[in-house]
Amino acid sequence: MADVYEAKTIGEIIKGNPYVGRGIVCGLTADGGRAVFAYFIMGRSENSRNRVFIEEGDDLRTAPFDPAKVKDPSLIIYYPVRTMKDGVIVTNGDQTDTVKEFLSRGRSFSDALATREFEPDAPNFTPRISARLNYEPFTYEMSILKSADAAGTGCNRFTFSYSPVPGIGHFLHTYETDGDPIPTFRGEPERVILQDSVRELSYDIWENLDPDNKISLYVRYIDLKAGRYDRELINKYK
Repeated sequence: MADVYEAKTIGEIIKGNPYVGRGIVCGLTADGGRAVFAYFIMGRSENSRNRVFIEEGDDLRTAPFDPAKVKDPSLIIYYPVRTMKDGVIVTNGDQTDTVKEFLSRGRSFSDALATREFEPDAPNFTPRISARLNYEPFTYEMSILKSADAAGTGCNRFTFSYSPVPGIGHFLHTYETDGDPIPTFRGEPERVILQDSVRELSYDIWENLDPDNKISLYVRYIDLKAGRYDRELINKYK
């Protein structure tokens, strides 16, 4: 019988997998003092690969590496990270701003995502994945919005709320692996071991993502008492 509390490093999970798509990691460091999140993007098409991450203050946005090559900006240009006074929002699309708007009006993470659905990119119907980290007390939620069937006739919404465990995080990604159409992620976010520093986690993710399809990575470790953070940003195209 499988151990439901088993955890692997993210590198162990993604190594050798050509395409897990976009991924979010949330959790708590082993010392219990720092919140962790990571977000990465991969791409197969020229339009999807033509991106970099750019910081704007405490927020993060995607931008075209070569503006002349942009074919459709609607699903590739957005703010993956929005920082709020009491936490941070991380998503793989413009639902970041939907969540921020709802939270600013006293509504919930789930309320916001009830107004959204998977991406309209048939036949893949890319899931929208999202996370919210709340600092006091530290908790985190993750969500995936998936097509109900191969025809995209409805949206199934799943939300996962976590009591943080020191040294452990959860990893949610859009796809199982490469394919045509690309198979959607199944099950609950994967339980993962978090390294002690932003540099170690960044290395573990970046070095094990498929070298042809990886595009950008952002990792942040937030000191829950002091409020300051360390971060690592890596763009394949510079």
